[in-house]
Formats: sequence, C-alpha cells, structure tokens
Amino acid sequence: MIFEKAVGLLKAKGLTVTFAESCTGGLLAKSVTDVAGASAVFPGSAVTYSNRIKESVVGVDPETIKKYTEVSHAAAREMAAGAAAVFGADIAVSVTGYAGPGGGTENDPAGTVYVGVYARGRVDSYRFYFADADRAAVRELCLSFAAYITEVEASRL
Repeated sequence: MIFEKAVGLLKAKGLTVTFAESCTGGLLAKSVTDVAGASAVFPGSAVTYSNRIKESVVGVDPETIKKYTEVSHAAAREMAAGAAAVFGADIAVSVTGYAGPGGGTENDPAGTVYVGVYARGRVDSYRFYFADADRAAVRELCLSFAAYITEVEASRL
C-alpha cells in the first residue's frame, strides 16, 4: 500500500494529513484509507473538481483562478492551505491539473499537474509535466508523489 510508510510516520509523530483533490478525484483519500489504522491520522478530505467547490470548500480566491487559472502554483497552494484549515490537519496535499487526454493550455498542456503542500504554516508547490502519459498514469504518478511528499513532510515535522 502506497501510503503505509506515511501513515506509520504520521502516527508515530501524532500528525494528521488531508487532501484537496481535483484531477485525482479522490484517489489520494482512497489510497490512504486502504491502510489499516489510517483513521488516527486522516480526518477527511475534499474532492474539489469544480472551481465553485475549490472556492467554497477550501477557500481558493476567485481572483487567483481568474489571474492564474485553477491549474497553477497559486491555486495548488491555496487548495492545500485551505484543506489544512478546513480539516484541522498538520499536513495537506493538493492536486490540480489536466490529466488528459484533453484540456490544457499552451503553457500547461494535458499532462500538467500542480501539487500544493502545506506543512504547519509552510506552503509550497510543484509543477509536473507528464508528457505522453495517459489519464490513468498521470493520476497514479500524482498518487506516488503525494505519498512521497507526505512522508517527507511527516519526517520534517
């Protein structure tokens, strides 16, 4: 199970994790709850597929979407920070992107994903471009990175 190590680290340190997912559609939440005992570290999460939900549930500023789009560093950061606030989590990971095969822009074509990370007040984001990856592969790659970054942040805190 991909989140097994992360859940173990979170438990050992008394930390919690949450997610704000768009293009992964709940895959991160499903994967963390595949681990027995995840309820000790996972209060819940949000699938924020539409911009309306990104704004109303995790507090992404509509101006952020207007200026940078919902697939951007700024949106990913706001999604992560907002999810942490809503769920009272120590760590939050957000994923927003164009999983394909359609969608995208000239600067962010299909296969582009932004991952936001919140860890006790510190917010960061990462951009990935998975050229030639199909929709399922993009989502699985996001899942792998989310599990990895959760482990990294749990280790740091």
